Amino acid sequence: MSWRLAGHAMVGAVLGILAALAATWPACAQDYPTRSVRIVVPFPAGGTADAMPRLVGDFLSRKWGHPVVIDNRPGAAGNIGAEAVFKAEPDGYTLLSAPPPPLVINQNLYPRLGFDPAAFEPITIISRVPNSIVVNPKNIAANTVSELIDYARANPGKVTAATQGNGTTSHLTAELFALMAKVKFQNVPYRGSAPALTDLVGGTVDIMFDNLGVSLALVKAGQLKLIAVASAKRMTTLPAIPAIGDTLPGFEAVAWYAVVAPPKTPKRIVDQINADINEALRQPALLSRFVEFSAEAVGGSPQEAAQYMREEVDRWNSVIKAAGVKLD
Repeated sequence: MSWRLAGHAMVGAVLGILAALAATWPACAQDYPTRSVRIVVPFPAGGTADAMPRLVGDFLSRKWGHPVVIDNRPGAAGNIGAEAVFKAEPDGYTLLSAPPPPLVINQNLYPRLGFDPAAFEPITIISRVPNSIVVNPKNIAANTVSELIDYARANPGKVTAATQGNGTTSHLTAELFALMAKVKFQNVPYRGSAPALTDLVGGTVDIMFDNLGVSLALVKAGQLKLIAVASAKRMTTLPAIPAIGDTLPGFEAVAWYAVVAPPKTPKRIVDQINADINEALRQPALLSRFVEFSAEAVGGSPQEAAQYMREEVDRWNSVIKAAGVKLD
């Protein structure tokens, strides 16, 4: 009889332990985060790539009750910061927020990377900001995409196009335009948008395919002329400005800002961060701040983000190969 009672007691104890574990497991998922979360931005502070995660991070820090710290780690076209996150613990406390270069472009330009862009765990796309064609109005009289194409065809290789540097989104957008419009520009690479725009305003160069969030202030000041945006269709905030795709069907070149986690980050954590960022993107106060950067909120599931990035890899790989783009 004592053996039977002991057996029942042992079974009861085991069941109790299992029940406690079962009760604890969901709580662990719900407890994230229990401390500060770091979002690495692989570009300098002050630009749109820095502003987007800061705006979202402010909301998350209030929702989570823990600080969300933005850690700027620029260098090597975003590769340095991306590699740091790739090698971080996959626990949800170190994330990467980046525009296209380290996630979909650099793998087609650099012979070797210290990380595998495809191995990150996509969380979501925060926003998109279209590139645009801005010109120095004293150098370029064209007012439409068709007029610019006609001028470039009549002056092959003479139109100077400023870019943020070889292999950047502004460079690749210019090459995509040249391929689709069957024109030839003279590429003038700079170290970022600021010096390129300075020379564009000064008339040293003629045109630039620049991030609209950066150049729009110069357009409003009358220093540059905005000919078209590179989104798939006209922007709701700039309805009078045509899309390049109105003239070159299928043309699209936007800067987007994604959030990804280190490889093997648990799905439950990825899904929670995704849900909370999507909640942030529904806040009117945050969306009003996005307008300042000509940014449109995106959001969506991790699966949708992954699919979008795969499409972007193919898009820019095709441009890089067709145009023979090199880093040096």
